[in-house]
Amino acid sequence: MRRQQNKHNSVVLWFTGFSGSGKSTLAHLVEEKLHQLDCRTVTIGSDNIRHGLCNDLDFSDESRKENIRRIGEVPILFIESGVIVLTAFISPYKQNRDNTRALFSNGDFIEIFVKCSISVCEDRVTKGMYQKARANKIKHFTGVSSPYEEPESPDLTINTDKEALNESVEKKLCFLIRRRVITIEN
Repeated sequence: MRRQQNKHNSVVLWFTGFSGSGKSTLAHLVEEKLHQLDCRTVTIGSDNIRHGLCNDLDFSDESRKENIRRIGEVPILFIESGVIVLTAFISPYKQNRDNTRALFSNGDFIEIFVKCSISVCEDRVTKGMYQKARANKIKHFTGVSSPYEEPESPDLTINTDKEALNESVEKKLCFLIRRRVITIEN
């Protein structure tokens, strides 16, 4: 009933990639476009999760796994209320992403790999985190001292170091139309 009332399906758009790849930027821009289409949305990112729900976790491998496990439970509540959920997390481990996907009905979890080279990510991150990680001042930093397992078959790959931002947003919206998550009325 909520999906009919909202005139769109509820799904989780799971943006994954390195720090600085553009996950959050892309999620917020896609959310803005969806709002213009009268879609009900929420964006969940590390800024609003690490300060509350996961503030007891550090960045060790075990804590990262627990972080994603907890985060994976949150969109369920929004899906049930008919909302499109956009998440922006590094989520470095394939097993955690697969476990999260398994929580949702077929097609309700859409994995978006925000692909970007480490060198471009390093240039984008203004806080010098990559440099600090290379100098061992930050431990367990994904892409430097902690692994990132690239998605083997994501639902969509967006190359933010090769595509213009508006092109990436349009690519995502076209994908949602093809998947019948949203419809565009003429």
